[in-house]
Amino acid sequence: MFGLPIPIIGLLIAVFVLVYLVLKTRVHAFIAMLIASALAGLIGGMSVNDTLGAISKGFGGTLGGIGIVIGLGVMMGSVLEVSGAAEKMAYSFIKMLGKKKEEWALAITGYVVSIPIFVDSAFVILYPVAKALAKNGKRSLLTLGVALAGGLVVTHHTVPPTPGPLGVAGLFNVDLGLMLLVGMAMAVLPVVGIILYAKWLDKKYPEFNQQVFTQEELKQKFDDYIESREKKNLPSLGLSLLPIVLPIALIFIKAMFDLAAKGNTELTQSAIYQFFAFVGHPMIALALSVLVAVYTLLPNTDRNTTALHLEEGVKTAGIILLVTGAGGALGAVLRDSGAGKQLAEQIAQLPISPILIPFIVSTMVRFIQGSGTVAMITAASISAPILAQIPGVNMLLAAQAATMGSLFFGYFNDSLFWVVNRMMGINDVKKQMIVWSVPTTIAWGIGGISVILANLVWGNDGSLFDLAFPVGVMAIIALYIKAQNKTFNK
Repeated sequence: MFGLPIPIIGLLIAVFVLVYLVLKTRVHAFIAMLIASALAGLIGGMSVNDTLGAISKGFGGTLGGIGIVIGLGVMMGSVLEVSGAAEKMAYSFIKMLGKKKEEWALAITGYVVSIPIFVDSAFVILYPVAKALAKNGKRSLLTLGVALAGGLVVTHHTVPPTPGPLGVAGLFNVDLGLMLLVGMAMAVLPVVGIILYAKWLDKKYPEFNQQVFTQEELKQKFDDYIESREKKNLPSLGLSLLPIVLPIALIFIKAMFDLAAKGNTELTQSAIYQFFAFVGHPMIALALSVLVAVYTLLPNTDRNTTALHLEEGVKTAGIILLVTGAGGALGAVLRDSGAGKQLAEQIAQLPISPILIPFIVSTMVRFIQGSGTVAMITAASISAPILAQIPGVNMLLAAQAATMGSLFFGYFNDSLFWVVNRMMGINDVKKQMIVWSVPTTIAWGIGGISVILANLVWGNDGSLFDLAFPVGVMAIIALYIKAQNKTFNK
């Protein structure tokens, strides 16, 4: 078949079947990835036993490294959700930044809250804050809502312990602590880009508040929210932030000790190094965070209710664990069949950096089937075995490329598209895409450019030509905004 090696033919058929099953049938992504794994192995020349063995090994190996962390992360998110900690953060940031900076405060809240809480739930919890701030039309509800959703969606896609980035870290075999710290840094500029776009939306739709709600409705929503807030016994800002800041701080300290230990091997034998190596491991850091969250944010909740809250969080992670494990199975089959090595030899001859492969694959899968988690896990499971065979590839940046690609153009097949638009009362299809598809693509473009520029500095295979894809898309968006600005001035 076109002179291609058998393992690569098996991979191509497997990917085609995977995309078809996810896009055109009712087969779940987890089962579709298992079918693709089996096809890649059997068609690629592996025996039945070898194929099944690779699937089991890949599934178990991937979840063995990150499954516990995913479970602990969603437990912590569940506690933050039910305790009112997310709302406390929102109002505290708004108070700190002052008037006319509410969109920045909400975006910062989203940036922090979405690290442990699932993005759809977080938007539902925090959107009433945006409505309250839009009292009497003083601030655009559209600007506030998009800024909030932007802060939420970027860290949800790029920062562990969110399950998607955790799965990508496991598939690329990169340090979870570094994935968290680099993901947080890489997420900043995409969030800023969405905030600026959200402020521009106020110019495009200056009458949005009045079109969606009457003045009386806005005032009533504000009064109702203030009344409900007064009845809640919200935790302090310090206690609200503690379960999030604690694991990040411990992981950061461990990373600094590891960096210092590279030039001083005797340091690794010291008690302080051993202590932070233990408590700074993501699994232990998150376990401590869950304990802190339970005893500080739910101090008066009985044991059974606390257990129900924690278990509710784990339920939401179940299918993500399966999809992540299936991604690991596909990656193991590609490694064992030889497809990864053979494709690596071909990709090494292309005029682009290898880290663009997970970015492009993630972008395509995201556009085809909508789920950012499935997109980044699919991209990582396909590209990680390939990039592992190419010397000099920065696997941490490759992992970031897979997560950034999953932000591309959220539209009808993305659940958050409907959550954002429906809660803001937007029914027109064109306006729905302007409100959510365009800002997610802006975040995708800025994130992709950031990864490519980082690869030029810290990678061994960067090329300025890599910028053509994301810069080209961003140029189209800039032309659209420029054209719209001309209509304002007529």
